[in-house]
Amino acid sequence: MVDLRRIRQDTITAIESIDLIAVHEYADQIIDKLRRQQTIFTCGNGGSAAQAMHLAAELVGRYRSKTRPHLKAICLNTDIAAMTAIANDFGYEHVFARQLAALGKRGDMLIAFSTSGASKNVINAIRQAWDEDISSLIITGRSHASNESPGWISVNDVDTARIQEAHQVIIHMLCEIIDEVFTI
Repeated sequence: MVDLRRIRQDTITAIESIDLIAVHEYADQIIDKLRRQQTIFTCGNGGSAAQAMHLAAELVGRYRSKTRPHLKAICLNTDIAAMTAIANDFGYEHVFARQLAALGKRGDMLIAFSTSGASKNVINAIRQAWDEDISSLIITGRSHASNESPGWISVNDVDTARIQEAHQVIIHMLCEIIDEVFTI
């Protein structure tokens, strides 16, 4: 029988590992970019792709506040035509980096989601961000991803489900802070 109490406790433990200071620091960076009319790009694979879409949607649409203006965000894993064309012509490991090279500009920000921190297409996007002078943040699990990005928020866990649950909480924390600043 599945031990639901253990799952709940493991989720709580993963959420409690979130570095709240880092969340505030990166929320401030995102806010600074948005105030300067820069674009926030997001990306990820699988469940992390859904989280990247969720963050971009909250920025463009709204989180809680109906009076907050729209904010500039693009999720790189939503353009299926671009992704499949790039994957076909250059390889799947380039699907985010190539889009970022085409759409991003100096001063923008990339927020990448990866539970393992080892996805080649995410790592290549971070490297492309460096080349384009685009800030980067990877939201990941306990992994070596911190070596690939100057900025990261990691969840101290190795279970994909628990990491993704904690990533959802991080997204909502960021959105709460952003909404507070931009609500009219």
